[in-house]
Amino acid sequence: MFQDLTVPELRDMRDRKELTIVDVRSPSEFADATIPGSVNIPFFDDAERAEIGTLYKQRGMAEAKRRGLELMSAKLPAFIAEFAALPGKIALFCWRGGGRSRTTATLLGLMDIHCYRVAGGYREYRRWVVETLETYRLDKPAYVLHGNTGTGKTAILRQLAEEGYPVLDLEGFACHRGSIFGDVGLRGSNQKTFDAELLETLLRFERAPYVIMEAESRRIGKCTMPQFLMDAKESGVPIRLELPMPARVRHIVQDYRPAEHKEACLHAFKIIKPRMHTPVAKEIQQSIGQDRFDVAAELLLEHYYDPRYEHGADRYDQERERLVRARTEQEALDGVRAALPDVQA
Repeated sequence: MFQDLTVPELRDMRDRKELTIVDVRSPSEFADATIPGSVNIPFFDDAERAEIGTLYKQRGMAEAKRRGLELMSAKLPAFIAEFAALPGKIALFCWRGGGRSRTTATLLGLMDIHCYRVAGGYREYRRWVVETLETYRLDKPAYVLHGNTGTGKTAILRQLAEEGYPVLDLEGFACHRGSIFGDVGLRGSNQKTFDAELLETLLRFERAPYVIMEAESRRIGKCTMPQFLMDAKESGVPIRLELPMPARVRHIVQDYRPAEHKEACLHAFKIIKPRMHTPVAKEIQQSIGQDRFDVAAELLLEHYYDPRYEHGADRYDQERERLVRARTEQEALDGVRAALPDVQA
């Protein structure tokens, strides 16, 4: 027999590193959104799930179950072997805690592999995320990284996160860089994934003295930040980065890899092209087409991104600003580190 877990029980056991969470939904469902930290061992793959769904609609439940049994019987040994290879305890879930997770748990039990099942499945986890974020209050100060495009804010945040600082990597949650070119080379997250990653990180930092975040717009790619984070950005301690133009251009070319994503860069540029002075826009488009990406990046910074940043730079309390002027990315990282309180404070 298997035992059901509530979402708080699941998270508590996961945080104590006592179990592996398994999503038994199809690969496309898993790719769309899942419980963070899960692995995917699908009960049916996408084609099988589509076939079963069609049979259910056209010929009824009995025929769909019969075909499902045929499909599962053929791959049952390999399916069970994947679970047997997992370390520690297992908790599994499907969409709503129904047939796929119940059948998997029963099969595993017959092979003496004990497992837990997430009550209500992913649907219940998503409900918990939404309700928790709706009532969440950020009861600690935020240190907010500002700076022109190309100053390496995201790279700095990720290095600080590796060092144990309480970083909210909003662009990482959204899988988007927060600009017109933000999804170049990336597959943007949806709101479900963004919300789950954000909430899990916030709860992990409940005892931290502060959080660090970038000064993002409310919308990052396909995702929207909750109001409490917008409030934290407005009331937070601003840290503004300044980096020379050559270093910024170098960082942009390294980060966006336009040689690998030339068509995506041209597509993104055409969106903002009408907003720019015609001769400059023409030179940028030609530079991208001729693989002179450093020239294109500098022109975009000088004639589009920097003016837009300056227009919005007075939206925070400049008297509280902590300015970091640096010549290199390493100096910028050191400067931001020095502007932050000790993480143990």
